[in-house]
Amino acid sequence: MNAQHTKNVPGRKSDVEECQWLLKLHAFGLLNNSFQPSNEIRIARSLWRHRGDLIAEAASVIQRMQKVLTEMNVQLSNVLSDLSGVSGMTIIKAILAGERDPQELAAKVMPGVKATPEDIVKSLDGNWREELLFLLRQHLELYQIYKQKITDCDLQMRKHLESLGSKADIPSQPLGPRPKGKKMARNAPEFDLRSELYRISGIDWSQINGIDVLTAQTVIAEVGADLSAFASEKHFASWLGLSPTNEQSGGKMLNRRTRKVVNRATVALRNAARTLLRSQSYLGAQYRRLRTRLGAPKAITAMARKLACLFYRLIKHGQQYVDKGTEYYEARYREQQIRSLTKRAEKLGLQLIIPTAS
Repeated sequence: MNAQHTKNVPGRKSDVEECQWLLKLHAFGLLNNSFQPSNEIRIARSLWRHRGDLIAEAASVIQRMQKVLTEMNVQLSNVLSDLSGVSGMTIIKAILAGERDPQELAAKVMPGVKATPEDIVKSLDGNWREELLFLLRQHLELYQIYKQKITDCDLQMRKHLESLGSKADIPSQPLGPRPKGKKMARNAPEFDLRSELYRISGIDWSQINGIDVLTAQTVIAEVGADLSAFASEKHFASWLGLSPTNEQSGGKMLNRRTRKVVNRATVALRNAARTLLRSQSYLGAQYRRLRTRLGAPKAITAMARKLACLFYRLIKHGQQYVDKGTEYYEARYREQQIRSLTKRAEKLGLQLIIPTAS
């Protein structure tokens, strides 16, 4: 049960008597249950959290490899944005294989790299100390082990998702094309996660601006695809810690900040809200408007709650998301401002005249 619901409950105050008193109240239905996911969702949650830990450890190894290269005066970070990419891994393996010529190492860079060949050659002139080469080899082997463990985790995750029930028949209701501008996430699983989530939830999450398949998988792994445990979207947003507290005393508002909640789904929705800054969509226009008026922190919380409510509605009603665009939001906002100004003018005994476009 929720400890906040029992905070002001009158009754016994010793440990033994209070637990018996709470048990009696719970038996009579006077206390609300805490949300507990099903066993299938618990398995998915454990696998997805473990995969996230493996990705974090692999990223830490990449940082240590970057440190060793810097100590060898190999400034790959100046010419490559990602050391774990194809060009970075190819150069590191060539260095460990005995290649020392900067020209030969620079020739292994993929054509898509924006740095000039001269800068790449200059960044590959190292001192090649033996102890640093030994550390680099150790880190590379450890990184490859983590990559293999992530692949094994993806296989187990796919096997478990295939065992879950279906809400959409992919042969009769196939997925549409991937939206333009949405690329595959860097740490996306090797299998088709988009199709699996569509089959499980009946929603194509790639169509929603700000929410990609990784964000949807994080939320589903935490709460599942059945949100019947939450009475409404407000209850769901409150459970995520995205609703104001509204603490009052004597009719005076003391605190309206959101509760401090440790929830991976909340973190995923907040990160999704941050990506709406440059999104040319209805949600992107709304976030930019809130960011201008309230500031970035409050706007992120407000849009995270918006995405949570949208997630709840889509799961509950099973309808696909349709973006109405930036122009629709701007037109609605203009109409809202006109209505507000008209009411203010009427209170002042004035008349608002809106010029027609010629």
